[in-house]
Amino acid sequence: MFGLDLISLVFLVIAVFLFMRLRDVLGTRTGNEGDPYDPYANPDQNQSADPSRMPTADDVGDNVISLPTRADAEAAQAERKQEQLEKIAPEGTALNAALVQLMAKDTNFDPKGFVDGAKMAYEMVVTAYAQGDRKTLKKLLAADVFAGFSAAIDEREEQNHRVDFTFIGINKAAILEAELAGKEAFITVRFVSSITSCTKDDIGHVIEGDPNAVEDVTDIWTFSRDITSRNPNWRLVATEAAQ
Repeated sequence: MFGLDLISLVFLVIAVFLFMRLRDVLGTRTGNEGDPYDPYANPDQNQSADPSRMPTADDVGDNVISLPTRADAEAAQAERKQEQLEKIAPEGTALNAALVQLMAKDTNFDPKGFVDGAKMAYEMVVTAYAQGDRKTLKKLLAADVFAGFSAAIDEREEQNHRVDFTFIGINKAAILEAELAGKEAFITVRFVSSITSCTKDDIGHVIEGDPNAVEDVTDIWTFSRDITSRNPNWRLVATEAAQ
């Protein structure tokens, strides 16, 4: 009798072990499972039972959020440019009309972007001139303007003079005029900047200017660009010191 009970106990332990293993492999039902797939059921019923299926427009109904289109982005950019333009040149002015014409011919033209670029170019040019950096000047100036700057540097070097120069910053930059002549665009900008500058001889004596005096300088420069060219850069074509 004892032997029979022992054998029964062994089989009971084996049965419990197998049950536990099957439960680990197959899992248990929690009550949240989807309905089983029925190959003969309506396809919509099977899709609704699949928790991994991405929702469609039919599922969310009126809650669909439309993504912005390219046309929306272009319209927003055009509105932004128009707002910037009116800050630079109020509507109804000749300057506004000229810039609108330029923007119509060159859709990439951005009034604010141009002013920001012109300010950078101004600092680069005046600094390069003070340092005698012809390589930088040649990239930014039209040929005849470069020839004038280069001649002034030549004269300075022949006299063994050098310029001590510090660019402090631009106080104001404003477009004065704009013109479109054929495929060539011309924009004139008035710069007001602060600098320190003096010229010294070969032994370091100051012969002109004051190295410690901050000077406000006003320049009127004209930039030009072929709007049909893939090159987006503008070149300085004329300079004038304001009175």
